[in-house]
Formats: sequence, structure tokens, C-alpha cells
Amino acid sequence: MRVDLAASVERSCARHTDVKRLRLAILDDLAAAIPFAGHVWVLTDPVTGVGTIPLATVPGLPLSRIPDLIRSRYLTPVNRWNELIGSKRFADGLRHATHDEPSRSRLWREILADLRAGDVASVVFADRFGCWGWLDLWRFPPAPPFADDEILRLLAIRPAVTTALRAGQARNFGRPRTAGEGTGPAVVILDHDLHVRGQTARAGHRLYRLNPPDPGSDGRPSGVAAIPAAAYNVAAQLIAREHGIDDAPARSRVYLDDLGWLTLEADRMTADETATARDIAVSIEESGLADRREMFSRAVGLTHREDEVLGLLLAGRDTRAMALELVVSEYTVVDHVKAVLAKAGCPGRQALLATVAG
Repeated sequence: MRVDLAASVERSCARHTDVKRLRLAILDDLAAAIPFAGHVWVLTDPVTGVGTIPLATVPGLPLSRIPDLIRSRYLTPVNRWNELIGSKRFADGLRHATHDEPSRSRLWREILADLRAGDVASVVFADRFGCWGWLDLWRFPPAPPFADDEILRLLAIRPAVTTALRAGQARNFGRPRTAGEGTGPAVVILDHDLHVRGQTARAGHRLYRLNPPDPGSDGRPSGVAAIPAAAYNVAAQLIAREHGIDDAPARSRVYLDDLGWLTLEADRMTADETATARDIAVSIEESGLADRREMFSRAVGLTHREDEVLGLLLAGRDTRAMALELVVSEYTVVDHVKAVLAKAGCPGRQALLATVAG
């Protein structure tokens, strides 16, 4: 009997508010309808599309090759998230996208061929407010390549999943910060192949919290070192910019439980060597007000004018001052403020400002 994938996914979206549990539930829904053997599901910064928190199972890939996988994924234009958005396809299979010549894909040449993969179906979860994540489903022989109807089924679940992921980011605002940290900068140094050369203690703590290793079979910490996936992703985007693959900034914003919003940014170290030979520094710092405001506006779905009103509220303007600056009536300003409060789920202006500013 054919599984009603869209209905199953909609139920999962309604049932789970935690984004990780939501993704796990949707992967179960997908497995019952579209067979696959591996997956990579990455949450992304809505503006840059740079990955933040991955959820992945890739059979046969050693942990030591995870940097290679991420680097190749960012340097492969075929079925890249920005390419899928720009072409308005939003989902496609690698075999189909390359006209059954997968060697046209750098990801295939450097990773997939070695693993003897058969095909990869990619779907991007994006709306007019930004890109909230992308998912790759992997198949291995003797399973056939992904069929057209399977890609259409992925497209059918895209609106519901996109809305749920965006809502999950919106819920992160207003949560209390309770965890303490040591002092000092949070910086990790990577070489051009994304191998870690060194990091500060604070960076190690934050990267561990962002992507902790799975617990052992007894539920206790496994003792396996955490994979600094968030740092790999932002550094890989820097390399992609250098190769002309994508012009989005090498930065991402991500929420970390108990610590709040963090901004990761990558840049080359200064040295006498050529640019591509220099190490890459990734900073992981608390997000400033401008970053928090942009993430908040996109997550709750503010219009351009509502975002302008939010910016004026954050700047301390009253209703009359906002009306003069926006060249509208005070009644119109009040309507916009009401709309912002409704979308934010805040009872008043002070609660809104506290939520956005943290």
C-alpha cells in the first residue's frame, strides 16, 4: 500500500516542536515511503544558506573523511542548495541533474564514487524568508536511482517542513540563557582541507555543544570527540566563495541551548603564502543585535515594513517618531506594531524588545 507521505509529514510537523526530534520523525516518515540508506540533513542560516547543525548517517564514510565530504559538497554546483533555489526546482536527483553522468559532480568524483553510492536526492527547504535547511538522501546499489515520482513526493512535503523548521527557529527567541562559560575568544584554526590545527578552549566547548557525539549503547557519553561540523561548514563556504561557487558570506547564525544565538564567521589568516595556502580562522561569538533582529524578523515572518518598524522600536522610537520617519500616519504605525506583536507572540512592546535583544 502506498504511504501517504505528505499526511505523515504534516502530522510529524504538528507533533514535534523540537527541531532535532522533528527531523528524526520526518526521516522515519520518508523511510516508509522513499527507500534510502543514508542521509545528510543540515539546518542553515536563512540568509547565507551555510550549514549549522547537521543530522547525518553516511554508510562507509570514515570520520576522518567528514571534512572532505563537507568541502566537496560546498564546492559542487550540481544540486547545491543555492542552485536548486535559483532554478526554482527545489529538489532533484543527482543522476537526473547530470543526465546520468554523475562524474560531472565533484561530490561524486571525490566522495560518492569511493563509497560506491548509486544516487543522491536533494531537497532544499526555503521560502520567501530564507533557506532553513537542505536534505540529501543517499542510495546504494542494487537500489535504483531516485525516480521522478519520488522527487515529486519530496517536493510535496517541502512547504510543511520549511514552515516547521522556520517556526522552530522562532521558538528559540525568548528562551533564557542559563549556562556559564569561561572567558576568552572562541576561535578554531583549520587548514585548507578543513583539518583542525588548533582551537581555543571556549571554541572547543561551543563546538562540542553544537554537535555533541551520539551517546553509547548505555546512554552515557561515548568518549568519541565531537565533530566541529559548524566550523567545517562556514570554512567550506569561504572556499566556495573563493572558487566562485556562491557569493554568500562565510558566516552563519545558530542557536545553542542555554547560551543563546551565536555567529560563526570564517576568514583566511594573514601570511606570506598565497590565499588558498593560508589557514582558515573561524570565530564563534555571541550574536549582536543586528544579527538577532535579522534572524527574528525572518523566523517570525515579518514583512519589509514590519521589519522597519521593529528596527525603529529597537532604536527607542515612539509611535509619533516612527510615523514621521516612515511618512505614514500614527494609526498605520500602531497597526504595524500590532502585526509585529501578533507574529512574535508578545503581549507588548517591552516584551518584544526583551525577546529580540535577549
